[in-house]
Amino acid sequence: MKKYIVTVNGKKFEVEIEEVVQAGSKTKIEEVRKETAASFDEKEIKSPMPGTILDVKVSAGDKVKKGDVLFILEAMKMENEIMASEDGVISEVFVNKGASVATDDILAKYK
Repeated sequence: MKKYIVTVNGKKFEVEIEEVVQAGSKTKIEEVRKETAASFDEKEIKSPMPGTILDVKVSAGDKVKKGDVLFILEAMKMENEIMASEDGVISEVFVNKGASVATDDILAKYK
């Protein structure tokens, strides 16, 4: 139990606040913290320019190494390889073959 002094309209009130934790809620809080931490660990693979996805070479769950080609992006009549910047595991892919993308659109996420 914690005691606080709260001022309301110039009048001071002493209040006591008791922390109530329901059974199992600490576990839920820990799960939320883990999920939040995991989402911060994810990295995004973004489109460097507008264009059309010609090929998707990865899917969720694939392990990739730095330099692996993940996507082929056609822009200004040229094929550009979008490569992994580091080793990881693809967690989500957001585009399909034939999709039009803009600069900085998220193509995939990986850990």
